[in-house]
Amino acid sequence: MKIMIVGGTGFLGYYATKVALERGYEVAAFALDDVNLEGWWPEEVKVGHGDVFEMTEDELVPIFEGYDAFIYSVGPDDRYTPPAPSYDYFHGHLVTDASKVFRAARRAGVKRSAVNNSYFAYFDRLLPEKGLAKYHPYVRSRVEQAATLIEESGGGAANGGMDVMVLELPYIFGSMPERMPIWKDVYIERYLHAPFIFFPRGGTSMIAVKHVGEAMIGAIEHGEHAGRYPVATDNKTFKWMIQEFEKGLGMHKPIVQPGPGICAMGARSIEKAEAKQGKQPGLDLGRMMTDIMSEEIYIPEEEIQKSSALLGYGRDGLEEAIAETMHRCYPNGFGK
Repeated sequence: MKIMIVGGTGFLGYYATKVALERGYEVAAFALDDVNLEGWWPEEVKVGHGDVFEMTEDELVPIFEGYDAFIYSVGPDDRYTPPAPSYDYFHGHLVTDASKVFRAARRAGVKRSAVNNSYFAYFDRLLPEKGLAKYHPYVRSRVEQAATLIEESGGGAANGGMDVMVLELPYIFGSMPERMPIWKDVYIERYLHAPFIFFPRGGTSMIAVKHVGEAMIGAIEHGEHAGRYPVATDNKTFKWMIQEFEKGLGMHKPIVQPGPGICAMGARSIEKAEAKQGKQPGLDLGRMMTDIMSEEIYIPEEEIQKSSALLGYGRDGLEEAIAETMHRCYPNGFGK
């Protein structure tokens, strides 16, 4: 099988590339020319460069010709704060641009595809009373992304179209050469420098990046058309996560976990500051603190077991992946 990985030199795409090679597949990558590949990138993997967001559908078709399957591993996640209104930004990149790429792949004769989506889309189905797609532009865009790509699949490979599998991904830990984990700026620099670490009381699902790579290739191998797969290995509290951060950083500070109302006040102050800069987050931060971050909201264990069994990904190594993430962020020690 020949697999094209769009975003192959990125964090998730790199691990999918490694797994595909280990399983004997022929692999190519298409990505931005934004990282030095010398000395670590697999020599047998051809890399094409370009911006799929800027290219036309006709320009994209030749990229996929001759490939049996492709993985789509590009696009902004909820940690990026775009110019307001954020829905226009996220919908444009996650739905409109992704649809263009998938149409091009289908025109080129690709029969199997997988897209990296968000576990927020899964929680929108699991917890409809929270209105995640209603209140959060990023979640709405992820829900629309999955629905649109499946709708435009041509009915799947069995009907002359292309199979589309959706991976709904949680918190991911690990590192790769040449790229700094986004955890450094979004979480560690924001929360861990104060004498006390203030963080919400809830918990979430997590996974080591090596298993995301296994799940991505597993979806191509074993996934069913229109399948939506919530992917994780562990359900952990945020306090546990912060304690693992501290271990990896060689530090220990008291962890204070305020109630939802106080957390929401802090989040709304962040939103106001960003609004003054003309920006809007993809998540309503106040609602996130009260409805999500202050609760232990997990992918149920039975769902994790089903996804792991079908997609064939392992479930070990979370602590090691967090420690690796911390070391990659601060190889010379915290704050250095």
